[in-house]
Amino acid sequence: MRGEITISFEGRSLCARAGESVAAALLRHGIRRFRMSPTGPRGPVCGMGVCFECSVEVTRAGESPIVLRACVTPVEDGMKIAAAPNTLPEGLV
Repeated sequence: MRGEITISFEGRSLCARAGESVAAALLRHGIRRFRMSPTGPRGPVCGMGVCFECSVEVTRAGESPIVLRACVTPVEDGMKIAAAPNTLPEGLV
């Protein structure tokens, strides 16, 4: 189908819509745990990149993994996504 791309979350292949955010694609597939914190699982809260709760680890072709906010990061074909390690900016859990 036109406009669909393939991404993966922790090894699971998923279809995503070109132009949508990583958070939207994961939520559409029922994925709610984006990272773990000392107090438990975390997922999207604010939806506009302020709270960092939706942080995921993203690996793009030929690049090293990087932690990004899923709600403001557009999907890219072949993108590999994993739950982010608890390495958020100081003061944010």
